[in-house]
Amino acid sequence: MTESSLNYERVERQLASADVESSGAEVHGILCGLICAGREDAEARWFAELFDEESAGDLLVRECAQSLKVLHDETLAAVKGPGLGFTPFFPDEDTPLKVRALAVADWTQGFLYGVGVAGVPAGYTFSTETQDALNALTEITRMDLDSLQGTEEDEESLMEIAEFIWVAAMLVHSERVADDSERS
Repeated sequence: MTESSLNYERVERQLASADVESSGAEVHGILCGLICAGREDAEARWFAELFDEESAGDLLVRECAQSLKVLHDETLAAVKGPGLGFTPFFPDEDTPLKVRALAVADWTQGFLYGVGVAGVPAGYTFSTETQDALNALTEITRMDLDSLQGTEEDEESLMEIAEFIWVAAMLVHSERVADDSERS
């Protein structure tokens, strides 16, 4: 999986400066949902979700948008490339467990939102496997962060959840790509 060249904390600061209330993880989740659900105009739709037209000339918004453009380009290349796909945009491993767990929940929430915003063709239904994965993602957004103690078991569980959300996202993508190629 390809990791972003961007620093998570820097992107978080830029988002806050641009008055975007979502975390870096949630913002990336939205993008991944749009891309994996097959939205051809994912970047434009993503930016429309994050920024209003009045703020487009603001220097801080433009700086944030430049970083997000890099994140978009890296993510799109990773999803569509020959490798294993993208890596969800999360804080570094040395960040406290609860902060990373919140980022996982945020990313998942963003991903589900992005899939919803992307829409699916009328009459289209995801396979049972993909529906189950999307339902599991919904449960992840409800993760009890207060119960995390920072144990090795918690660390392993969070790593497994992070791997699962990647698999679920790529499942959505592969199913939508297969459907789009059948309709072409």
